[in-house]
Amino acid sequence: MKDAKKVAFYTLGCKLNFSETSTIARSFKEEGFDRVEFSEIADIYVINTCSVTENADKRFKSIVKQAQKVNEDAFVIAVGCYAQLKPEELADVDGVDLVLGATEKFKITDYLNDLTKHEFAEIHSCEIQDADFYVSAYSFGDRTRAFLKVQDGCDYKCTYCTIPLARGISRSDKLENVLQNAAEISAKGIKEIVLTGVNIGDYGKGEFGNKKHEHTFLDLVKALDDVKGIERLRISSIEPNLLKNETIEFVAQSKTFVPHFHIPLQSGSNEILKAMRRRYLRELYVDRVSKIKEVMPNSCIGVDVIVGFPGETNEQFLETYNFLNELDISYLHVFAFSERENTPAAEMENPVPLSIRKKRSKMLRGLSAKKRRAFYESQIDTVHTVLFEGENKEGYIHGFTENYVKVKTPWNPELVNTLHQIKLTTIAEDGLVKFEYFQQEAVEA
Repeated sequence: MKDAKKVAFYTLGCKLNFSETSTIARSFKEEGFDRVEFSEIADIYVINTCSVTENADKRFKSIVKQAQKVNEDAFVIAVGCYAQLKPEELADVDGVDLVLGATEKFKITDYLNDLTKHEFAEIHSCEIQDADFYVSAYSFGDRTRAFLKVQDGCDYKCTYCTIPLARGISRSDKLENVLQNAAEISAKGIKEIVLTGVNIGDYGKGEFGNKKHEHTFLDLVKALDDVKGIERLRISSIEPNLLKNETIEFVAQSKTFVPHFHIPLQSGSNEILKAMRRRYLRELYVDRVSKIKEVMPNSCIGVDVIVGFPGETNEQFLETYNFLNELDISYLHVFAFSERENTPAAEMENPVPLSIRKKRSKMLRGLSAKKRRAFYESQIDTVHTVLFEGENKEGYIHGFTENYVKVKTPWNPELVNTLHQIKLTTIAEDGLVKFEYFQQEAVEA
């Protein structure tokens, strides 16, 4: 019997990409392929690309080279956002054989009849207007938590963002599909599910192929809370204008949703927010943070912020810095603005010099470290439930509490994917938190 062909995957970018890679990988398995690590010899290497920042674009070439070093005769396929936005650019990269756009990536196995390498890569890419249908996806097998896709695309027109050009209009999975996928994930023994999408607060739009909201995000949250067997549910990034007080209040008393929110801010200057065409002002952001802390004092709140947006003055940057410094948040994800082709921001006047963008990024990353330390210190002597991860990192196993405090303890494989009640005790030199077991036995499902 002929040996099965081997396929390997590399994912760049967001949680949504990880959920889709996992789903694409399952389609290969159904066709008889064996999945191997990207560092191993494979017949096919699939790279799921991202194009949120310029750095993600640059990384693609180095990843193709990695694959070629392992097997120079392998068939290399590019999918994902960059593949939709710049298919010709990816096709020109030495070693790439096939580029699939937004609608084609989920039909990837249909393109594998001929794995012969040719001089020029083959491109199958749609007009983004054709990306108007929904494909369910979720990840499992790679981690102790699963990423469950509930929504795709975006109808917002932020001036710096290419995602609507790469993923199309906002559309949602049917509620019954989401609940079925959540039950399947739970049945596989995975303890935590992270809800993901491009704009998950817009859930319900396009659920049945129309613009109408059949369900709301709150409907989704309430329904998932009743799915049997799920230990933890975590909301990934959600727009502040779409995170309603009713949702915050429900999470506060939920059986499974954890007190952790990641809420993009992008700027603490109302002038810059308007130039970005964000759908809120800083005052609404303060209201959301205040509400969360009112009903969940120990909650963790992460923030996305962009520095160096065109026209951002020193005064406006300091306005952002001081705004974040005074806000009761837990950590920052900092992005230096990068010009993306076909976005209004790329054509705006008064670009901020790269050196200043880097300086401002460094300042906010320092503030993030300070905020995370302060949040961790506020949690010392409190009791939480930790879920341990599956990786041995230099003799330690790491885990996260429900409110996203990262802890570590000496490696023990029996701890992988188990829940334990712990009391946080001290912060180690590396910034992670030490603990003592509050309850020796793992928390039962």
